[in-house]
Amino acid sequence: YFNHWELVVTLQVIGAGFGRTSTNSLKVALERLGYAPCHHMKEVMPRRDQVDLFNRAGAGEAVEWSVIFEGFQAACDWPSAKFHKELAAHYPDAKIVLSVRDADKWYDSTRSTIFAFTQSMPRWLRWLSPRMRTIHQMVTGVVWDGVFGGRFADEAYAKQVFLQNTEDVKAYYPPERLLVHHPADGWHPLCEFLGKDIPAEPYPRVNEAHEIERIVKIFKALSYLPYILMGLIIMLWVF
Repeated sequence: YFNHWELVVTLQVIGAGFGRTSTNSLKVALERLGYAPCHHMKEVMPRRDQVDLFNRAGAGEAVEWSVIFEGFQAACDWPSAKFHKELAAHYPDAKIVLSVRDADKWYDSTRSTIFAFTQSMPRWLRWLSPRMRTIHQMVTGVVWDGVFGGRFADEAYAKQVFLQNTEDVKAYYPPERLLVHHPADGWHPLCEFLGKDIPAEPYPRVNEAHEIERIVKIFKALSYLPYILMGLIIMLWVF
């Protein structure tokens, strides 16, 4: 009985900032402060149940947040940031951290990484792989359609959505429940807000942009594979 209750975990910190606002660094920081594990897109991608549930949430269906976040003490990044208001209502004692970044740098980073990842995923790969198809559907439905209305490629519009989210979050939560945090702020404001001791090591700086851009290049190369194979078949048939 007691072991069962020891396993029950609820979200204590909810990130309301968009992806590519140093959310990976925030994840590492929160886990270092004891909020482990911290939910992040990297936890969603490998798990079919998570992808399916967020697909449903992105489509406007009712989902059980306690099921999605079972075992997690914190959440940041997409897709959870899209639903920060719903999560804040479901976990009324959780504190909100809004990660922020310069709008121009945010857009350039997002366009060359996670947006390019989605856009460059070959159609034939989605057709052959149900897992890749559902991941593409989830990210598109929750983020590119759900947050940006299918207009992320419109730079001015996307930046306005980004900036408006910052203002909306500031207006929505009482000051005692919200921390607006830039990675350059480091440990001090985050630890003070959460009532934690400041770690001895520097605030984490984690950037997966190069890894994502590498995958984008692979996707773009793979998009030509069916044409190469078709050309080889024709050559073999002709000669």
